[in-house]
Amino acid sequence: MGIAISYPQKRTSIPDKEHEIYPYLLRNRIIERINEVWQTDITYVKMKQGWMYLMAIIDVKSRYVLNWSISNTMDKRWCCEVLRDTIERHGAPKICNTDQGKQFTSLDFTGVLKKHGTRISMNGVGRATDNAVIERLWRSVKYEDIYRNVYETGVDLYAGLTKYFDNYNST
Repeated sequence: MGIAISYPQKRTSIPDKEHEIYPYLLRNRIIERINEVWQTDITYVKMKQGWMYLMAIIDVKSRYVLNWSISNTMDKRWCCEVLRDTIERHGAPKICNTDQGKQFTSLDFTGVLKKHGTRISMNGVGRATDNAVIERLWRSVKYEDIYRNVYETGVDLYAGLTKYFDNYNST
């Protein structure tokens, strides 16, 4: 019948052809320890007026959200700041897995990881299952919080997500 759902979508994983792409290191890997592997990603949040972006870093073994932040841009400086803050609080992981978005392939972001001896792993193109843990987090946070609340401002969104992640991490 040619019927399809139409709704606004944002592209959060825009590659930069100039940046190095790293291989995916998690295929068939058994993760045995906390702080062994982190995954990070950015998702969009539709606001009453405009968009906000949500970045999180999650420990794959424990499923604990180590850090998160919102921004009105997907700037690489923001991503690096969140990463540095997370490493400062929790120490560096053995491996950090991301998608191939230009924020994560930038020399600034990969440089932070290399400085701490972290191996860099990146999803294959179109392989959302390579980053399944954080993709599942996005589904949970959107269906359990964001879609149920109409956040009017970034301050409202921040307050709502603070409650959500505090509850998420306590269970």
